[in-house]
Amino acid sequence: MNTYEPLALAADATSAQSDRPASAIMHEGPDVRLVVFRIEPGQSVAPHVSASTVILSVVEGSGLVSGAEGERSVRAGDVVTYARSELHGMRALSHLFVVVAIIAPSPGVAERNRPVH
Repeated sequence: MNTYEPLALAADATSAQSDRPASAIMHEGPDVRLVVFRIEPGQSVAPHVSASTVILSVVEGSGLVSGAEGERSVRAGDVVTYARSELHGMRALSHLFVVVAIIAPSPGVAERNRPVH
């Protein structure tokens, strides 16, 4: 069994660029990856798609999540789900926004198992 403290991990997370959200991998396995994001006011994760299912759990603060239908406000305690290949992104407005992303299967596994058309 593993236990994690998302807020502590978010506080220690780093970013390669000062204008980008900080993130840290909480857990990595072939079935799932857990990533915590610390998104400061004005920062965002640009909308993108993934070969995996993505579930966002808002741990602290509030912000906006985006999808094909546009943006929606979310706050601590909310959970948002995205199907494989569904557009998704997130951004903080005026408050710190801490989100745990549950990505299943882990991105490398999802890419290898994607059907070729």
